[in-house]
Amino acid sequence: MKANKSRGTKPELALGKLLWSCGIRYRKQPKGVAGTPDFCIKKYKLAIFVDGEFWHGRNWDERKERLKSNRDFWIKKIERNIRHDKAVNTYLEQKGWKVFRFWETDIKKHPGVCISKVLRYLSNFTSISAPLYIPEDFKETYELLEETPCMTSMAAEPAAEYGIGNKSD
Repeated sequence: MKANKSRGTKPELALGKLLWSCGIRYRKQPKGVAGTPDFCIKKYKLAIFVDGEFWHGRNWDERKERLKSNRDFWIKKIERNIRHDKAVNTYLEQKGWKVFRFWETDIKKHPGVCISKVLRYLSNFTSISAPLYIPEDFKETYELLEETPCMTSMAAEPAAEYGIGNKSD
């Protein structure tokens, strides 16, 4: 059990690299935000969680039937995790936060779908339209979601806030 990490997992690192390559700057496991999201952008009240299928109960009704050893312990533990996740989501949403929860296999198989959800949310606050780097599955999703895809660089905070890209440069 010591080998199972709660931070720095492969899916979390993969999503972090993808967010960073898209120009999205974030904080990892920030203190002071309920549930300690894996990625957080406080300015836009965005919390992103990367959930493991077993630990957070994906397809739980099917999966719990397959448990062989120590069933009572695992059922109790994972159902408690599911309740905790729901409570964290409810709390953050009541405080005005947008919560994204991505399953680890979704990040592995469809990273573009995951990042497109984040980009669409951030586009409400900035002139973000698309990342410089686009995974294959993102291209298909993006073209379906947007009528006129525009390939521009992006960041969670506009460069103008930092004095970059001013007309006087």
